[in-house]
Amino acid sequence: MNGRSTPPGPWSRGPGGFGLPPLTPAPRDLVVLLAVVFVTFSLQFFAGARLVPLLLRLTPEVWQSGFVWQVATYPFSGYGPPSIWILLELLILYWFARDVYYRLGRRRFWRTLVTVAVAAGAAAVAVELVVRLATSGGAPDGLGAPGGTTSVPFGLMQGQRTLLAFSIAAFATLNRQATILLFFVLPIQARWFLWLEVLFAFIAFLATKDLAGFVGLVVVVGGTYSVLTAGGPGRMLRDWRLRAEKLRIERQLGRERRKRNLRVLEGGGRDGGRGRPGEPGKPHKGPWVH
Repeated sequence: MNGRSTPPGPWSRGPGGFGLPPLTPAPRDLVVLLAVVFVTFSLQFFAGARLVPLLLRLTPEVWQSGFVWQVATYPFSGYGPPSIWILLELLILYWFARDVYYRLGRRRFWRTLVTVAVAAGAAAVAVELVVRLATSGGAPDGLGAPGGTTSVPFGLMQGQRTLLAFSIAAFATLNRQATILLFFVLPIQARWFLWLEVLFAFIAFLATKDLAGFVGLVVVVGGTYSVLTAGGPGRMLRDWRLRAEKLRIERQLGRERRKRNLRVLEGGGRDGGRGRPGEPGKPHKGPWVH
């Protein structure tokens, strides 16, 4: 947070008891984000404007018509039936996202959000393609139909649902020891919300059978944790590359050792394995491999 301490979140508790919402200014970026989500949510109920949110949402048009931008724009298109619930979702989103925004800063906040959202969208599309190919017998023309699925694809991760999953996962990662009031009543340490999000997504999957949406939410939670704990997408990719390189070298050395029947001798030091002074007969292990 640029060197400043972050005030407790609206549902966090410190040693002194439950905290109230901090009196910090609302980040302009979040105000714009909430406005965009609410406007696109409202547009879906007007015949002349519903095309706008449909073009932004993640749909099978990604592979049917080449609407690849939907992999990145779907979090910003409000989703759901006309209900007062949308206001509560946006309020919870603001509470968590504000804390995350101040902790990460503007640039890192948006970079992390976009990286995780695109990864989740790509994973969901891949899963939906596999499901449709499997249920349609592998026929290409089966991609345009539901392919045996009984749910609207990607519904679990559309719009504010991905934003909520990201914000809560980021808050839980950055404030692992904070306490959040689940349902405003039950105090739970923030770190457990990573698993609770996956559990809630699984329960929603059981009701909707939206496998692609469920996988997308799991990628959002896991990707957010991975990016934030690894220090950013670049560092995370660099760590993965170094680990893969280390594994490749170890396997190559193992093959060479087996091929040449190499073994490590206990001796090989300056004394030629004859033992150290005062320790007759005790070999001195050298660094060489024979």
